[in-house]
Amino acid sequence: MDNTMTKIKPNKSSKIGGKTRSILTVLSTGFFAILSILVAMPLVIGFTASMRPGSEMMAQGLHLNLNFKEWMLDNYVYLLSGNEDSIKFFNWFKNSLFLTLISVIGTLILCYFIAYGLSMYDFKLKNTLFFIVIATMMVPFEILMLPLYQEIINFGLIDTTWGVVLPGLCGASTIFFFKQYMSSLPKELLDAGRIDGATEYGICLRIMLPITKPAFAAMAILTSMGSWNNLLWPMLIYKDASKFTLPIGLNTLLTPYGNNYDVLIAGSMFSLIPVFIIFIIFQKYFVEGMTAGAVKG
Repeated sequence: MDNTMTKIKPNKSSKIGGKTRSILTVLSTGFFAILSILVAMPLVIGFTASMRPGSEMMAQGLHLNLNFKEWMLDNYVYLLSGNEDSIKFFNWFKNSLFLTLISVIGTLILCYFIAYGLSMYDFKLKNTLFFIVIATMMVPFEILMLPLYQEIINFGLIDTTWGVVLPGLCGASTIFFFKQYMSSLPKELLDAGRIDGATEYGICLRIMLPITKPAFAAMAILTSMGSWNNLLWPMLIYKDASKFTLPIGLNTLLTPYGNNYDVLIAGSMFSLIPVFIIFIIFQKYFVEGMTAGAVKG
């Protein structure tokens, strides 16, 4: 019996493949690192600008000032001091929070039920209805803006929160995402629930809804960001200055007669806090929801 050990020669093709993968990994990592820096740069520049007087920013413009000795908190102190500008700012902030809360809750609930019906039941014109939903995603809001505005006038909802919220409750992209997510779930869950004696509403709310938490988290983040940053439609609907949202209010600080950059820049940075909080709360399910929703078409 031959006791000599046979040495296994490494495969050259596997070495080449490993080197290629390593090179691609380095290149892709470098590309996304550069992309992340480009995306984060405006935020960093805005933050550094908020640590300088508004008059200096008007004279020198926006730039990346990393001289910490020149940084000061005067803009934030002024914003939180309870003066007239501070009261206006936090009134806008409160209005935006209330509007975003209503928009997110209403949109998620309504779109969930619509997507549930489209994905879990078979009925006539089901595909036609879904096609109409998809088709509305291709129409720019600027085209629908004037007809929607006329409808809001006819319903008497000008200068009301419902006039701002109602046109966006049935978001086509949200319905599409929920449907794609739920289409990947087994329909046997419905049969199991019926066998156990659950009603259709019980199956929808007690069985299927908890499973769709990742989809709810992903859509909560995206919907809240869209509502929080919405400028054009609330600007058309609201007439009373006391009802202005944060984007509208900050926009009013830029006038031909004088620009209040101290409040504008500090307020813009301060307005990012709710978005970060929402993302931190739902980040656990965000990636899962975004990937799962794209599994099945």
